[in-house]
Amino acid sequence: MTLLQPVLLVVDGNPSLSLMQAIVIGIVQGLTEFLPISSTAHIKIVPVVLGWGDPGVTFTAVVQLGSIVAIVGYFWSDIRQLLVGTTQAIARKDYQAPDFRVAMGIVIGTIPIVVLGLLVKFGLREIYETFARSSLVIALTSIGLALFLGLAELVGTRKRGYDDVGQRDGIGMGLAQALALIPGVSRSGATMTAGLFMGLDRATAARFSLLMGIPAILISGLAELNELFEPQATVGGAAAIAGVIASAISSYLAVYWLIRFLRDHTTWIFVFYRIGFGLAILWGILSGRLSNI
Repeated sequence: MTLLQPVLLVVDGNPSLSLMQAIVIGIVQGLTEFLPISSTAHIKIVPVVLGWGDPGVTFTAVVQLGSIVAIVGYFWSDIRQLLVGTTQAIARKDYQAPDFRVAMGIVIGTIPIVVLGLLVKFGLREIYETFARSSLVIALTSIGLALFLGLAELVGTRKRGYDDVGQRDGIGMGLAQALALIPGVSRSGATMTAGLFMGLDRATAARFSLLMGIPAILISGLAELNELFEPQATVGGAAAIAGVIASAISSYLAVYWLIRFLRDHTTWIFVFYRIGFGLAILWGILSGRLSNI
């Protein structure tokens, strides 16, 4: 095959996505990865609605690497400050320093999703692919998390800022992040909801949620990267690269908008969107317009 010939994406042995379709999915992934509306759900549902089929777990995870590039670029100064501040805090044995507490919160918060992710990948992969990624599960989890996010808006005190973040927040938000392995939950949605319940203000909950997501998304993408080279589950290189680039650009724009939006607005827009998204999927299933796959 020459470089001028059409590039097809093959996921789990089924040729399904063209180069342009991979770009569209990359854009969808980027716009939804860091918003509390579940990128995995949208990557699963949007292609199915458009008649392209489910792109599969492998492509979904790999295209997330574009989001990693975007989030690292956006928060590079924060990341550098955390690394320098944490190193200095350890040298001084100042374990109450804000940078050390935030860094430890991120490390602790990453453990649950890594453990459960390995369990899914090596022990429950078939069940996950057939049941957890079904349209019905996505619809129900989308609505369910919306209700919790709305409740967090109502009862959260929002009195704690970024300098108040610590290991306790890492534990609570980390456990919530692990739930994001279920499509429709949303990693950022679950962690932001937990943060609001724990008294963080909206901007701080979003900022810590995004920083906490960096190792989780990176590990997820790298864990699936090797499957690009498996003969029974190969992804066209051009399509994968195009999807990652599209994801990176749209992710950066989404993060830029979200951080500024939550400084002066509530999360109710996401609550209503998630409910509408879930109800639309249920209607599609019940009317026969959307398969429960």
